[in-house]
Amino acid sequence: MHNQDSQPSSPAFKKRAIAKAKKVPDNRPFLLVIGLLFLLAMVVASLSPARATEIQEVVSPSGIKAWLVEEHSVPIVTMDFSFLGGVVNEKADKLGTATMLTALFDEGAGDMKAEAFHTRLEENAIHMSFDAGYERFYGSLRTLTPNLTEATDLLSLALQKPRFDEDAIERMRAVLMSGLKRKEKSPRNIMSKAWRQSVYGNHPYSRPGDGELETMKAITKADLVNFHRNVLTRDDLIIGVVGAIDAKTLAPLLDKIFAPLPAKGETVEVADYTLTNKGRKDISVNNPQTSIRFALEGIKRDDPDFYAAYVINHALGSGMNSRLFTEIREKRGLVYGVASYLTDREHSQLFVGAMQTRTDNTEQAIELVRIEITKLAKDGLTQDELDAAKQFLIGSYPLRFDTSSKISRQLVGIQEEDLGIDYFDKRNSYIEAVSLEDAKRVAKRLFKPENLFVMTVGKNLQTAKAGTSKAN
Repeated sequence: MHNQDSQPSSPAFKKRAIAKAKKVPDNRPFLLVIGLLFLLAMVVASLSPARATEIQEVVSPSGIKAWLVEEHSVPIVTMDFSFLGGVVNEKADKLGTATMLTALFDEGAGDMKAEAFHTRLEENAIHMSFDAGYERFYGSLRTLTPNLTEATDLLSLALQKPRFDEDAIERMRAVLMSGLKRKEKSPRNIMSKAWRQSVYGNHPYSRPGDGELETMKAITKADLVNFHRNVLTRDDLIIGVVGAIDAKTLAPLLDKIFAPLPAKGETVEVADYTLTNKGRKDISVNNPQTSIRFALEGIKRDDPDFYAAYVINHALGSGMNSRLFTEIREKRGLVYGVASYLTDREHSQLFVGAMQTRTDNTEQAIELVRIEITKLAKDGLTQDELDAAKQFLIGSYPLRFDTSSKISRQLVGIQEEDLGIDYFDKRNSYIEAVSLEDAKRVAKRLFKPENLFVMTVGKNLQTAKAGTSKAN
């Protein structure tokens, strides 16, 4: 999900590795000029929230809908879109299928093999990318307006007629597996894997977002074709467009790109999940630092108390003036950093925090987290904390509109979460409406220290401690 007012996440290593493996022509001087032009366009095209709220719903002749924000000051168009389906749609023995698919869309389409396709993209300064989330599959297109026809031609081919050539499959498989091998023994990966398994158990959210070595080996062309057929459909297709294009021009392009896709694919039923683990789980690795994560059950995005929870979290653990940062990092210097956030997946919501410290500071840091959560549940926020959090969250909102890419992603996220076409106008009023009494009531509702789940990954940590319960 492109979450609004909750924590997004997207693995970057696979994108960097894939980019290095693409067989593209050496057009570096040309690309430097185009890159500077794009940079200038991004700076000039930044929109205020007021201008970004001028959202039009565009409907194509065949009924495909998109949200559009027109911005004609520079000749650039950005399109983001998402399909229903992602990692949860993968077969258990073919984990990594979605990630491999993201790497193959520009590895040849129609009658063009990989190098020819890359050449067309590069020579026309067209940026096309794809990413797989747990519940949705994302795509993005950025182009200069004079190249819009060429850009939509190439995107149409990539979505409708990907080649999935065997040499491209094997090349991308090698790149992805190399990335998996590099991170296999890293403390961060060990933490992430153990965290997913402990928090989500047998739920599909426990799967790695980018696959596993053994399952990546097993993925075939038929698996990719099947995943493509069932996920890239018009059912629950969401589109956001920003730039130098009007509704009349956009409408037929929507049909050109998306209308030939299947109307619907096979869906996967995913159960809702509630965090049941509590207590402590320690994992010993040979690393001088200890990574710590902690969690409580969170709150749904459409819950009336969501904005109170959002403000509370900011005061507790988001930013350098938060309680956790002040008490654990600033006053005592126990951790390198600490932060908390709300996660909002379709079937699971969590309050999550993370910090890193020297192993000998682990227990004191965790105890301070418990103390602050206990105080929060008992007393709520002070008026000064509430005012400061609201002021920051409202005052920093314009930073979400400083590039066309940020705006187009938000257009997709707002539709995914059904927040309404007037969300940009109303968002700050939702935060402003949170009262001190709201904050106290919601803090008591959500922040129950007895339900806190803590996981550590670090050197010479005991697997059992007196007075510490094991994870359920």
